Amino acid sequence: RAELLVEVRHSVMSTLSAVKLDDLPVVVKFILHAITAADAIEVIRELRKNLELESCVLPCQLQASQGKQNQNAKGTSVSRENGSNDCVAIMFDVIKAAVRFQKVTAEAWIKAIESVDSAAEHKVIDLLVLLILHSAGASISKKQVEKLLRSKIRLDQIRDQLLQVAFRSHALVVREYFPSVLSLAQTLLRSPDISVVSFGSQMYKYAFMMFDSYCQQEVVGALVTHVCSGFTAEVDISLDVLTDLVSQSSSAMAIYAVFVKGILDYMDNLSPQQIRKLFFILSTLAFSRGLEGSHIQDDMHIIIRKQLSSTISKYKRIGIIGAVMMVGSMACDRSKVDTCSSDVPAMSKESFRQATALLELVRSCSEHSPEAAALYYDEMANLVQKGNLDPQVQELIGRSVLDDFQEDFVVDLIPDIANKYLLPLKCMFNLDEEESEGGIVINLLPLLSNSLANASIDGKPSKQGAKKCVSPVSLASFFRLLRLCEEVQHDGNLEEIDALLGCPLHLTNLELVEKVESLSKQERELLCSLLFHAINWFREVVNGFCKLQDIEMKGKVLLRLQNITQLQGLLEKCITATPGYVPPLANFDSEITEVPPTIVPAAAAKKRNKDLKGKRKHKSEGSKNSSTDSTQTEEPAEESQMPTGNTQGKENNEEGKVFVNLANYRAYFRELDINVFFALQSGLVTKSQLDSELHTKVTEVVQLGSAELVFLLEDLSRKLDYMLVANVTKKILFLKVKGDRDVGFSHLRQMTPQQLAQFTLKLLNPLCNHLENAHNFFQASMAENNGVVDVLGSDVKESQRMAACYQLLLQILNTLFAWCGFAQNENRKLLKSALDVLANRLKAGDGELGMEELFRQTFRYLQNFQSTIPSCASAVTLTQLLIVISSRSSDGQCKEKIATIARGFLCQSWILPTGEKEKGNKYNEALDTLLCIYLKHTDDVLKSVEEIAGVGVPELLNSTKEGNSRTFPTLTRQTFLVFYRVMMRELDSSVKEIPSGTQSDSAEVQIEKLLRWNLAVRDFHILVNLVKVFDSRPVLGVCLKHGRLFIESFLKQGMPLLDYSFKKHRDDVHSLLKTLQLSTRQLHHMCGHSKINQDTNLTNHVPLLKKLLELFVYRVKAMLTINKCQEAFWLGNLKNRDLQGEEILTQQSQEESGGDEESVLPEDDMEEEVEEEENDECESDARKATRDDEDSDSD
Repeated sequence: RAELLVEVRHSVMSTLSAVKLDDLPVVVKFILHAITAADAIEVIRELRKNLELESCVLPCQLQASQGKQNQNAKGTSVSRENGSNDCVAIMFDVIKAAVRFQKVTAEAWIKAIESVDSAAEHKVIDLLVLLILHSAGASISKKQVEKLLRSKIRLDQIRDQLLQVAFRSHALVVREYFPSVLSLAQTLLRSPDISVVSFGSQMYKYAFMMFDSYCQQEVVGALVTHVCSGFTAEVDISLDVLTDLVSQSSSAMAIYAVFVKGILDYMDNLSPQQIRKLFFILSTLAFSRGLEGSHIQDDMHIIIRKQLSSTISKYKRIGIIGAVMMVGSMACDRSKVDTCSSDVPAMSKESFRQATALLELVRSCSEHSPEAAALYYDEMANLVQKGNLDPQVQELIGRSVLDDFQEDFVVDLIPDIANKYLLPLKCMFNLDEEESEGGIVINLLPLLSNSLANASIDGKPSKQGAKKCVSPVSLASFFRLLRLCEEVQHDGNLEEIDALLGCPLHLTNLELVEKVESLSKQERELLCSLLFHAINWFREVVNGFCKLQDIEMKGKVLLRLQNITQLQGLLEKCITATPGYVPPLANFDSEITEVPPTIVPAAAAKKRNKDLKGKRKHKSEGSKNSSTDSTQTEEPAEESQMPTGNTQGKENNEEGKVFVNLANYRAYFRELDINVFFALQSGLVTKSQLDSELHTKVTEVVQLGSAELVFLLEDLSRKLDYMLVANVTKKILFLKVKGDRDVGFSHLRQMTPQQLAQFTLKLLNPLCNHLENAHNFFQASMAENNGVVDVLGSDVKESQRMAACYQLLLQILNTLFAWCGFAQNENRKLLKSALDVLANRLKAGDGELGMEELFRQTFRYLQNFQSTIPSCASAVTLTQLLIVISSRSSDGQCKEKIATIARGFLCQSWILPTGEKEKGNKYNEALDTLLCIYLKHTDDVLKSVEEIAGVGVPELLNSTKEGNSRTFPTLTRQTFLVFYRVMMRELDSSVKEIPSGTQSDSAEVQIEKLLRWNLAVRDFHILVNLVKVFDSRPVLGVCLKHGRLFIESFLKQGMPLLDYSFKKHRDDVHSLLKTLQLSTRQLHHMCGHSKINQDTNLTNHVPLLKKLLELFVYRVKAMLTINKCQEAFWLGNLKNRDLQGEEILTQQSQEESGGDEESVLPEDDMEEEVEEEENDECESDARKATRDDEDSDSD
């Protein structure tokens, strides 16, 4: 009967595609009813393969479309379509009953879906069955379904297209499992993976758009819950989903405006960017014409007025942001938004009155606080930039802004000005000197002095209530608003304000910077603030005029970039002389919670380091036989001497000098727009080529210098690091975490990562030009100096800047190609375009290349730069970039090439432009990474470790104290710890990959595994013995930690192999154990050394290690017993010895008359260890025992 049932089922299955739709549920029920545990998986796979849901829907849709042409057939086609949906729904009810009551069937569906490994093979039924399994709950775990779905989405096997088909073609079926849809969407939205989060957000959107009002209400409620959850990423994506729903289905969303309004109670936990999104959603619902959300208008007006009237800056900031977003919705030009409709009514007088009244309210509430006014200008600038404002409102804003800016910040240029300020007044940075008559000047120093004077006279805000407060704090923000108004009103033409690009500033004599230490504290702080405001003005001016194509304007923009780098150098000196100084704000939409770090005098730092070294030395005086090299890894690591540009801080080795890092003050500089980076298309001219022309009147187009290039590349690199995330888990942050990471990226966050990647693609050719220029610079330097990259005779500053450019350019390319978004199918073309640019730099091809060929050509192009890499950090970045390129390619040769490149970098001596060798923490980190890459990509890790430990280290020992290994010049006494740590770590990883021995292994496999273990044990023995020479605490700690892990791996994977190999390969096993025993004895000596020195960091490793050493003894005994050779095993008491093998005497043994060979240490300090045969007699006993064993086996 069973055989007949199987035969019938096969017959039915083969004709499943031809079964009538009405009969399909009955046929599926028969197939699932006849299933057994033995053939469940096979049956479900076949059923899934033959069940084509697309054919169940498509014919009816075709009939429906034909019915539109024939009115008589219309009713029939609709009824057929409904009938088909009913049949499909009934069929899924059958599947639901089967998986609910038959666990075997449920598990078979899971395994069938799991076995599909490509997106093309997945069907709609897979998604629908997963919903059924999730809703069933009884026979299968919901977490199991969620895990499977997450995995499929992450591997790009289940895509959004499949989800769209499921909702649109089978909405009736999906609606039945709406609770599971909602639960899965909630779970997916909380994932750290961007692709999974995107899929969850799509589930919410489709559920809202395809289902009834009850489901829509549940969706909105779930999204509101996400917003109030407390996770930054979850809040952001939920607000994005709500924004999309409001934009696409505003009339449907208007009903649920009251639910969204509830988020206003949780605004304390939202960032400014999230508050913008929230008020955009609410404003759109409240002020769009004809929507049912208008009932929340009064509530929003009340909340805005309440926030604006607050004296607490945080709430006033919320009020300003909310009010501006409301104005954007009230004054929106519907003709630009709704392009499909031609008869869009103009803005009503009442709406215009409300919008202007709200603008006036915000202006009046913010004009008495410079920070609030600056935020208002920035928010208005963002609103104007969108270009959706009604022309009446736009004209009103533009006219008032132009008048107010001229009145507040611009004065006529007068040759002689009476000085009445704390610092001498001087007109600086005039690019239009030939037009000095009748010119204008930015009134910076007078305004700053007046604002500081007013603040010092009376800090109470009520005193300023009657008068508008004009402060340079809002200068850059006001100019941004002015510039964007001019762009929108005049289609990008800035002729009316282009005088601001070249006009001078009222500053002070900058020669004061050289004698800044002689100034009073008030004068120093005023000078620092003046420089901050000047830099921020120039940054905003560059933002404004960078898109102009006029040659003269481009030249002025480049000169302003030079002014920025010049002023930053002066600012470093001023801040250095002004400890405790807090700069004026430049970004106003967030709280800056971190104060720039206190400047530490270099002398004090050195003294503290010496004290620490002295204490450490005093503590270790009791250790005997300490090597002369024992302190080589304990010296406090200095910062790498490789600067990354003039904004990365400076170090001064002179006694008593202090240093400052402008990177710590990044939050106090205005954000650069991404359009500024089009300046990278200008050529690179080094200082030696420009010579003294920089100090003369510029008559030609100014080209980008190395200092300006470093400035631009640093900013571009930071922006890419922020947006183009390689590791998706970096995005998950609690709202409670300080938001300083987001400061300075307000404009950037208005872009998507895809848009930024597309923009960077336009810069790839200029970036490659600069990369090749840097390559040529160092190639020429090597040619001039006999193959040495940097020598003392070269221009040190220029070499440092070019090296910084090299590093930044490689970092930018690495960040771009490592972006996780390239793994998504929709960004595949973008990746191909990027590879095209780099591949064509090597060889311009006539035809279109395939992806694999593009990867190969790109790899070859980047590989060519290895010969001129100027620093170890750049070497790491280039190697990581090559790894990223190779990881997206299937070319197997890349791994070997990367290993060769990494080895080449390890075999290179890294010299700074100053002529000194690289050293310090950053250098050590770079070496660590390079060595890891080399050992991970080399063909044989064990042989490579043996080469370094067996060849490189002896060469180091034979060299002078400051010498290095000849084979590996990067291996010195200072970097030995780095090499030792990586070798031990990679040795542990490699032995874990050796499969455990089994009885079924063939002779060849056993020999291969034994050879691997022999080599690993030999490497381990060499590394452990190095502790006798390099006996510093860090080295001992590494050896104890990784020694324990190695012994643990040997017991788990090596000993089973010895169990089965002992009889056939007795000599190999004996040799292996004897070598390992020497290492375990040394580990035992290290345990004694740690205890006698009472070093807590080392003794923490001792208990676990001694336990494993004891376990190793008895495990060897068990192996010999299994092979009937237990007579060859005997136990002895090991004496406690130090690192050099000398016995450690306890108080008891010292009191006794010496000469005893046995240790009298307490039991917990003894170790029982295998004593292998050490003389001929023992060896003959072992051979006899083995021979007797073989004789008994033959009998």
